[in-house]
Amino acid sequence: MKRFWSEVTVAQVDRGWQVMLDGRPIKTQGGAEQIVPSAPLAEALADEWRRQGPNKGDEIDPAGFVLRDMADYAIDHIRPDRAAAIAKLLAFADTDTLCYRADPEDALYRKQQEAWEPLVADFEQREGIALTRVSGIVHRPPPQETLAKLSARLNGLDDITLAAVQPLASLSASLCIALSVLERGADIDTLWNAANLEEEWQADLWGRDEEAEEARAKKRAEFAQAARFAALAGRA
Repeated sequence: MKRFWSEVTVAQVDRGWQVMLDGRPIKTQGGAEQIVPSAPLAEALADEWRRQGPNKGDEIDPAGFVLRDMADYAIDHIRPDRAAAIAKLLAFADTDTLCYRADPEDALYRKQQEAWEPLVADFEQREGIALTRVSGIVHRPPPQETLAKLSARLNGLDDITLAAVQPLASLSASLCIALSVLERGADIDTLWNAANLEEEWQADLWGRDEEAEEARAKKRAEFAQAARFAALAGRA
C-alpha cells in the first residue's frame, strides 16, 4: 500500500476526536468510525500517519501503526463483545504471576517478596480486594468476591482503555500490574521489572542469550507502547 494523502489533521466530533486524511475521516480496519476519547490520543494517531513517507506514492510501513492497531482493536473487537474481553482479563487475576512465588527457603522467594509484595498490597488496598499468595505451582484461585470486584472495575473502563489493559496483562501475566499501569504517576519501569523478575533471575543465574534478550526487549517496548496508549486515552 502506498501513501495516498497529503494532509493529516485532527477534528473534534460528537463523541470525541477523529483523524482526517485530506479532510476525510479515518475508519477502522473493520470499517467503523475511528473516534477516540481524547485529543492527545488523536494527535498521536495522526502522527503515525504523518510519519509514513513525506510524499504521495511512498510505501506505507504497517509496523508504524501501533497505536492505530490498538484503537481499531478496541472499536472492532472489544466494543462488540466487552464481556468476552473482560472474561479474558479476569483469567489473569485467577493466575496472577505476582501471587505465585517460589518456596520460602529459596533465594528467589526473597526477591519476589521484595519486588512483588508492595505492589500486590497496594493493589489490594486500592481495589478493596484480597488476593491469594501461593508458594509453588498448585493453583489457588482468588476469592469470588475479589473476582466480582475486579470484574466491576474492568466494566468501568472504556473500550479504548480495555484495549490497552489486554496487552499489558498478557505481557506481564498479571492483572495487578496491568491495572497498576493506569494509576496516575505509575512507574512503568518498576512495573515491567517486576513482571520480568523471574526471567531476569534465570538469565543472571544461567547466562544471557542474545535471542532471548532481543525477545525481552521487544516485549518491553510493546509494554511501554500499551502504557502510552492508555495514558493518552485518559488525557483531556
